[in-house]
Amino acid sequence: MRIKITDPAKDQLKRIYHYFRRRGNGKKGRQVRKDVLAKAKLLKDHPMLGQEEDNLKHLGQGHRYVPIKPFYKMIYRIIKPVIYITDIFDTRQDVDKMKP
Repeated sequence: MRIKITDPAKDQLKRIYHYFRRRGNGKKGRQVRKDVLAKAKLLKDHPMLGQEEDNLKHLGQGHRYVPIKPFYKMIYRIIKPVIYITDIFDTRQDVDKMKP
């Protein structure tokens, strides 16, 4: 399977990096990005690795997630032969922000 990171997910990764950079810890932002890419590679061989995302079940599109330490979820959908990473969600936020 192939991995495609959607533009909104790319934007969120950039925001995470810039957040940490403004706080004087760009290294932490780079580590989050590195962890996201590592999990994405893992999904290529194990697409069902993540759990169903309860907050998006109402869409009926099969969204799943894998945790990214310390506070993030990488949300994705499988539309064979592609795995679409749709969001990197900060779990400290209100979950209503996740719902479209």
